[in-house]
Amino acid sequence: MDDREMREAGELAREILGALEGVVLGQRQVLEQMLVTLMAGGHGLIEGVPGTAKTLAVRALALALDVRFGRVQFTPDLMPTDLTGVNVLDERAGDFVFHPGPLFADLLLADEINRAPAKTQSALLEAMQERQVTVDGESRALPGIFTVFATQNPVEHEGTYPLPEAQLDRFMLKIVVDYPAESAERGILDRVAEGFTSENPGSYGISSLAEGGALARVRAAVRRVHVEPEVRDYIVAIVRATRDDANLALAASPRAGVALFEASRARALLEGRDFVVPDDVKSLAIPVLRHRVRLTPDAEVEGEEAGTRLGLLLQGIAAPGAPGR
Repeated sequence: MDDREMREAGELAREILGALEGVVLGQRQVLEQMLVTLMAGGHGLIEGVPGTAKTLAVRALALALDVRFGRVQFTPDLMPTDLTGVNVLDERAGDFVFHPGPLFADLLLADEINRAPAKTQSALLEAMQERQVTVDGESRALPGIFTVFATQNPVEHEGTYPLPEAQLDRFMLKIVVDYPAESAERGILDRVAEGFTSENPGSYGISSLAEGGALARVRAAVRRVHVEPEVRDYIVAIVRATRDDANLALAASPRAGVALFEASRARALLEGRDFVVPDDVKSLAIPVLRHRVRLTPDAEVEGEEAGTRLGLLLQGIAAPGAPGR
């Protein structure tokens, strides 16, 4: 991949971001983090109260990329085979025929993932890690660009099965959706008055911006983004600082450092650069780490939050000078 192709990949990513902002108002940071996750080849956990456009954002992203979109509403009675698919006996053929489940999509929305029991969660998370599923002893590959965005409600815990740390670690970013600003909320009403409805993708005003294979090329461009040794040292320092904090019962693993490295490269490309600067790392450190660390009971009693604690850690780590190319 040459420099021209890298520029084109970055331009496409920014064009998609602009299109998404026209659909999901007042959530630029959320949309950026979703796009970074997708560009870096990871999966995202989206947390927000109902009605904050989590589903809308993922659906709009699928439209912009013109990829196969799947959505699963996770419930306590959801079984692993409801995701992976099953072999069904075809009496006329006298053989079993595989009926693929919703996992066989390019972009999958796993809505309220914490409402399904651990066995079903594990089926999804195994697919995320291996990008394949096993049904009746036979492995079946998922699409090459298979990406999961899972959602969960931060305030409703009755009837839920919280994800254990080992499974949370499979998500590259935890994307927190807050309420939009007043001006954006007024803009939402104006759009509804003009005929917009979240149930009708035709009202989004968004069309495909990419042809087949575009996402694969964007991901290839991300892998070419340069990261100076000093910036790599900065990533390592951030991850290791979580292990020295007495307020954290669980610190970040080496996988967290890899996730921060890859996400920072994706953000750099989104910003129009072929090299990572410390601000790329700093802006993504909390989304990459907050679901991978756990506060001590004492810190929780004192009302601390993982994101706040990580913010304090970042303040104490000197960033290197921004590299130039």
